[in-house]
Amino acid sequence: MQTTLAKSVAFSGVGLHSGAPVEMHVHPAPAGHGIVFRRTDVTGVNPRVPALWDKVPNATLCTLIENEDGVQVSTIEHLMAALVGAGIHNALIELNAGEVPILDGSSAPFVAAFCEAGLRQLAGELRAIRILKPVEVRNGAAVARLEPAASLEIDFRIDFTDAAIGKQSKRLKMANGAFVRELMDSRTFCRLADVDAMQEHGLALGGTFENAVVVDGDKVLSPGGLRHADEPVRHKMLDALGDLALAGAPILGRYRGNRAGHAMTNNLLRALFERPDAWCWETCSPAQAYSLPGAGVCRAEVMVSA
Repeated sequence: MQTTLAKSVAFSGVGLHSGAPVEMHVHPAPAGHGIVFRRTDVTGVNPRVPALWDKVPNATLCTLIENEDGVQVSTIEHLMAALVGAGIHNALIELNAGEVPILDGSSAPFVAAFCEAGLRQLAGELRAIRILKPVEVRNGAAVARLEPAASLEIDFRIDFTDAAIGKQSKRLKMANGAFVRELMDSRTFCRLADVDAMQEHGLALGGTFENAVVVDGDKVLSPGGLRHADEPVRHKMLDALGDLALAGAPILGRYRGNRAGHAMTNNLLRALFERPDAWCWETCSPAQAYSLPGAGVCRAEVMVSA
């Protein structure tokens, strides 16, 4: 069955790119509602923005959604991954600024708060998107691909010149709390050489060494170093899970990413939905529901990991 939060949860912080303070509340919502953002600082136009693939006009350094009135919410990917990873299908997210708070740069604080609040089952069957045929998009050496598999799997590869990152790869079946155990605490990362350039263009204004992993050649500049030796590729998988959530339903299939980012994953969803022969709706059986990323999440495990 579909789920929502048992009660509302609140977050406060700053936007990674805007640097602006933001207060955000994630509220329970009814079956069939999906994930919807609402800007409480917007008046005179529709303040609601559904978290869906066709609402993404730009996904260069983060995932941004926009409604028909031009109301935007950006950097939603870590929150979306947390919702998927905690098994939440319906929520109303109210915030008083245009960007989700970055918190520690991972999904862990979101997941911990959701598990503390608890989930409630709703009287609505859960439908998933079954991948029937491979769909792929490319941009030079970068590739993003969806292909048939029994449940959601993510297979990701990255290749950076900085020795602190280098070549990394990881493959996970996203079932039985794998997101919580393996991915949720992995933080966004960047190269020191890119920070000044981003800030000159009005980006990364809220970035710090505490909410992002910053590397310079073979050095990790953030205090405490990496949380995992392969934290960068784990974070890329976290991002992919959050971006795939904009399909509007769980995906039963394998995602392969090679040097892929937000824009490529969104382009992949667009390519998928242009191919009605490549997917179908499927009502989740209890066994299928248990194979989804949020199933089997142990609250005690989350609180220790967060």
